Amino acid sequence: KNRTKGDEEEYWNSSKFKAFTFDDDDDELSQLKESKRFVDDDDDDDDLERVSWSGEPVGSISWSIKETAGNSGASHEGREQLKRPLEPQVPSLSSFFRGRTRPESFQSLSDALSDRPAKSYAPELGRPKAEYRDYSNDWSPSDTVRCLQRGKDKLQLLEEAVSMHDGNIITAVLIFLKRTLCKEILFRELEVRQVALRHFIHFLKEIGDQKLLLDLLRFLDRTEELVLSHYREHLNIQDPEKRKEFLKTCISLPFSAEDSAHIQDHYTLPERQIIIEANDRHLESAGQTEIFRKHPLKASILNMPLVTTLFYSCFYHYTEAEGTFSSLINLKKTFKIPDKQYVLTALAAHAKLQAWNDVDALFTTKNWLGYTKKRAPIGFHWVADILHKNSAPVQILQEYVNLVEDVDTKLNLATKFKCHDVFIDTCRDLKDCQQLLAYRSKVDKGSAEEEKVDALLSSSQI
Repeated sequence: KNRTKGDEEEYWNSSKFKAFTFDDDDDELSQLKESKRFVDDDDDDDDLERVSWSGEPVGSISWSIKETAGNSGASHEGREQLKRPLEPQVPSLSSFFRGRTRPESFQSLSDALSDRPAKSYAPELGRPKAEYRDYSNDWSPSDTVRCLQRGKDKLQLLEEAVSMHDGNIITAVLIFLKRTLCKEILFRELEVRQVALRHFIHFLKEIGDQKLLLDLLRFLDRTEELVLSHYREHLNIQDPEKRKEFLKTCISLPFSAEDSAHIQDHYTLPERQIIIEANDRHLESAGQTEIFRKHPLKASILNMPLVTTLFYSCFYHYTEAEGTFSSLINLKKTFKIPDKQYVLTALAAHAKLQAWNDVDALFTTKNWLGYTKKRAPIGFHWVADILHKNSAPVQILQEYVNLVEDVDTKLNLATKFKCHDVFIDTCRDLKDCQQLLAYRSKVDKGSAEEEKVDALLSSSQI
């Protein structure tokens, strides 16, 4: 208790216990900090950190990425590393990842505290050759993008795809080139690469890029393909008026003489269809025409083929005079419809209406002496088949089956359509008892046909 002031100071200064302070030199975090400094420091500059011109610490992740992206350019000569004093701070976990040259592989905490320091290279020194990657076999995404940005590499990519003979790969590369090159350069390069050019033309047709396709064909001076591609655009136009006007513009295209005639007809057809459709809708709504009362309009003829329009006119306008757009004579002359096509279409329309007198008039001709004769440019076997499909009476069928010239065909049709009189009379003319005897089992017992067969078999005519 009687200690002097000097004794007290000696006591406190020589004690093994330390007085309590707010410093954190001895806590665990401070020890971690000191370990980190020991690991990272390669020289005696404990309070300095190397930084690049951008201000990024040398060896950091961001610095490594920028260095990788900048390797393709010229080397940065004359740059000096700057040094700046470190601010006292508590180290974060991200600081332990510094010094890695590959951003995709990170240091663990144990690696950061190990005895082996991580390497970091200044921009001027670069990396040892042993640590360079093989960029031809191990490209990173950034390397790939950087190479694809250069036009020369893009064309090499296309040539490599063509050499692999894989259409999917070629198309994928062409899609990339279409998006990244202006069309003038793309067309010029494709012109000397015919395989890629064919793939590109097919691709444009498939996706319906008609504008780019026309520009390409115009660049290649392929006039025939150009006009045909332009003409095909009408298939994508559904509005009848707009389609008609578009076809009108196609008439002036440099088609051949034969093709120009077809284009003219193709323009004339929708022009007629629009007029016929409007007039018939008016007649149907008025309710004063018998054919429209019995058979109301079920579908439109707009944008329909010529044969459909011909059938429509045969069905609704068969008796009209030549002066109207819907008359058969007018259609036949305007579009130069062949006789076979006209007769076949008219027969189908009359048979559907079951207008048997009109069917008879269609095939009846008169010679200069006034004699009548039936003549069919399509063959009477086709006539009989169409009439049977439309449920023609047996008497009508027998008349046309009997007009078939080939005997075997006539017998087959007579059996198929059950034209018994035609079969029996033909066998009688052939004096074929065996076929008559075999056919006897196919007719009804006690019928007039059975009696006719029995009479012929018992007579001396056969």
